[in-house]
This record gives sequence, structure tokens and C-alpha cells, in this order.
Amino acid sequence: MRTIGYARVSTSDQNLDLQVSALRATGCERIYTDQGVSGADFERPGLAAVLNDLRAGDMLVVWRLDRLGRSLVDLIRLVGDLGARQIEFRSLSEAIDTSSPGGRLVFHMLGAMAEFERSLISERTRAGMAAARARGRRIGRRPAMTQIQIQEARVAIRAGAVTVDAVAAQYGVHPRTLLRTLKGSRKQDAAG
Repeated sequence: MRTIGYARVSTSDQNLDLQVSALRATGCERIYTDQGVSGADFERPGLAAVLNDLRAGDMLVVWRLDRLGRSLVDLIRLVGDLGARQIEFRSLSEAIDTSSPGGRLVFHMLGAMAEFERSLISERTRAGMAAARARGRRIGRRPAMTQIQIQEARVAIRAGAVTVDAVAAQYGVHPRTLLRTLKGSRKQDAAG
């Protein structure tokens, strides 16, 4: 089994020495780094390189979880992907080691917390949207055309004097958007 390390600092002023020393002390054969790169973004050259280098039976080691990434949901997804590739994961500061039963338990507890967090966010979002609707606010994207424009477009197309493309260009929308809007408007008229 190869042990491969990954270290990251957010700014170019910060130093990787502490992380690299800790990774070397644990026996990492190779250490990939990103310097001056935010942990919010998972598109990092050093991270991409280490993920590409890892093979089944290897172990990825980080000094702390937040060096790998800030979002718990993204961390859980990444470590889950590693597990699917039969790659173990270890975080030195949090004592998480997916090669041991206790480490897998801690990892699964973090996964459950991430799922709980997603559920809470979703629930709050739905409640906020329901409250906004109750206050009479429209939810979603602003309509591409006003009701008057829809009626004018319908009349022009029915008269056969202009094409759908020409009417769409007149109102600054794509022809498919115009047709979808006209179709949706007919459904609303029939329902109302």
C-alpha cells in the first residue's frame, strides 16, 4: 500500500512546512500540494494530480479535513468516491482512518451529519418559498414575456403574417421559448 499525502494553504503567504512535515512523519511516499488556493473549490491542480495518482490499495493522508475541502457534503462525496475506488483515507488531526472500523464509523457519522444538514437546508428553503407565496410573491425566474406580449404574439402568429422566428426576434426571446410560453399560456387559459 502506498501512502500519499496532500497539503494545501489558502494564501501564498502561508507556509506548507507544518503539514508537509506531519505527512512525511506518517510515511507518505509522495506529497502533492496546492499553495494559495481556496478550499471552497475542488478544482485544484495538486488535488487533481493526487486523485489521478491514487490507485486501489493506496491511502490518501491529509493533515486536517479542512485542507482537503471546506464543504462537509463535498468532503463526504470525495472520500466516498475514494472508498469506491478501494482507496483508504486518513486525516491526522481528526484521527479519521477509513482503514479501521472506528475510522469508518466516524466517517459514516460525518456522512449522516452531512445528510442531516442537506435536509435542514432543503426544509428551510421550502418553508421560505411557501411563506413568500403566502405573501403573494412570485417564486422562480421572471417570465420572458408579459401577458400583453403573449397575446400580441399569439395574434400575429395566428394571422400568418409573420413567422415564429420573426415574432421571437421582435420580443427578444428564442423561438422555443416563445412556443413554450404560448403553450403554457393556453394551458393557464383553459384551467382558469
